[in-house]
Amino acid sequence: MNGWMNRWMEHEASFSSDDTSLFYRAWLPRGQRAQRAVLFLHRGHEHSERVRPLVEALVDDDCIAFAYDARGHGYSPGERGDAPSFAALVADLDRFVSHIERNYGIAASDIFIIANSVGAVVASTWLHDYARQVRGVILAAAAFSIKLYVPLAKPALRLALKFQPDLFVKSYIQPSMLTHDEAAAANYAQDPLIAKAISARILLQLADTAERVVAQADAIDTPTLMLVAGKDLVVHQQIQRRFFEALQSPKKQWLYLENSYHAVLYEQNMAPIFAACRSFMAECFAAPVVSRQALVSAPPAITTRFPTAKHQLPLWQRSGFALQRLLLRTLGQLSDGMRVGLSQGFDSGASLDYVYKNQAQGRLLLGATIDRGYLDAIGWRGIRQRKLQLQQLLTGLLRQRADASSTKILDIAAGNGRYVLEVAKRFQHQQLELLMRDFSAENLDKIRTLHTELAIAAPLTLEQKDAFAADSYADSHDVDIAIVSGLFELFSDNSMVARALDGIRRQLKPGGYLIYTSQPWHPQLNLIAHTLNSHLGGQWQMRLRSQAEMDALVAAAGGVKIDTRIGLDGIFNVSVAMFSAPL
Repeated sequence: MNGWMNRWMEHEASFSSDDTSLFYRAWLPRGQRAQRAVLFLHRGHEHSERVRPLVEALVDDDCIAFAYDARGHGYSPGERGDAPSFAALVADLDRFVSHIERNYGIAASDIFIIANSVGAVVASTWLHDYARQVRGVILAAAAFSIKLYVPLAKPALRLALKFQPDLFVKSYIQPSMLTHDEAAAANYAQDPLIAKAISARILLQLADTAERVVAQADAIDTPTLMLVAGKDLVVHQQIQRRFFEALQSPKKQWLYLENSYHAVLYEQNMAPIFAACRSFMAECFAAPVVSRQALVSAPPAITTRFPTAKHQLPLWQRSGFALQRLLLRTLGQLSDGMRVGLSQGFDSGASLDYVYKNQAQGRLLLGATIDRGYLDAIGWRGIRQRKLQLQQLLTGLLRQRADASSTKILDIAAGNGRYVLEVAKRFQHQQLELLMRDFSAENLDKIRTLHTELAIAAPLTLEQKDAFAADSYADSHDVDIAIVSGLFELFSDNSMVARALDGIRRQLKPGGYLIYTSQPWHPQLNLIAHTLNSHLGGQWQMRLRSQAEMDALVAAAGGVKIDTRIGLDGIFNVSVAMFSAPL
């Protein structure tokens, strides 16, 4: 213990995440200023104090070590084993990394993450969804697929939650099933802060999120060491392998611990394993951060997810889509929303405006029922959340500029303009200038009408321009906030996106902001491509870009991302980047 006290000074504090103060520990090296950090994420049921022996075993004297108590664990607030959502747990990690950057002066790119079990899923989801760049990650016994043992356990839990939303599931795991180390098992059994149960809702969200992240692991490029337990009674090994093989990390290592139980970091005879971990960490800290410049021009096979070509679909699926197209053209005519989509394109400004209003309408009683089902589709619910998050970010930027003499907002493809105009209505007390563009004259007319209906004081300038044409932008540097929402996923060519971003850069002031959206995936990609029509003509075929790819395009134009809001199930995200100076 004396050696420990000579090396480290333990500090307890809290950080704020979504208006909640979460408890954390920091182990500060004595005698020198740390330029790097190691961040530990504890496994489910546990808490940050149990990380203390890992700090001694794994962290060098020139690093600060951190660990926080997840919501509902340890000294952090919330019902034990529960959280508002699994997405909230991932957002907490992002805010803690930002807290480290602000308060300890250590950049995310100088942080290494060691995450265990559920913590490993939180870390993997964060790497995918937020696309922040850290130096590397060790994922120990990642809980991508938990062994529930009871047949049909997940469907049964989903059904039970409909009747008991606050249902909890008690862990079936005994301490002796976690580690061969009797002392470690005894410490676990006697720890009063360990939560024995988990919210069934969080358990299912964990499973759903893990399935999505494993399927999209090729969007993750962080150097990764995976520690996999050969005798794991808690999680499945093959899913971890699938994740590992899909990773696009230039440096990745699979370490199979044949005789280990699930708590791999607390097993017997760990000296050689800890040595391997320390070696991997040292190599990651010695190497430069992975460059993402290649994502801007990488072959589509690596960074692009297109819908499956019609001829590659099985016959049963082609037949199913054909039937759905028939029903859309017939019964779909009873739904007002479907009629708008059929006539103007399901990705048109008019269609999105209808979705934003979210008021089911149709012919006869059946039409309104069909329309409600249409508006409640996961994609449209995600679109509405994207609008809300975009407005939240725009609101935050306008509040920052409360004392500015004026704020000029540019939307390069505004559609019907509702999301911007509704915010402008709430900021009538500030001097705003609105410059709104669209390729469609009809959309511009609708913006003008809505601007009048809302009685917005801010002057409005409308321009019919192609967002991808270089001559649509002037070297004016007079715009404070630029917006591009829902546009880039309609086009597959990154050079077009780069051209638009370069044009935005030429109009932004130094220190100006860009709010931009991304669409990393869509659960109905094939359904949409083979049943719904686009306002561009033909079928609506989305071009999905990972958050890392979209951020790389923005960075290539000179932007530095400062915030990201993750959409419903990670389908649509909204981010903000700052352009510090003209290139």
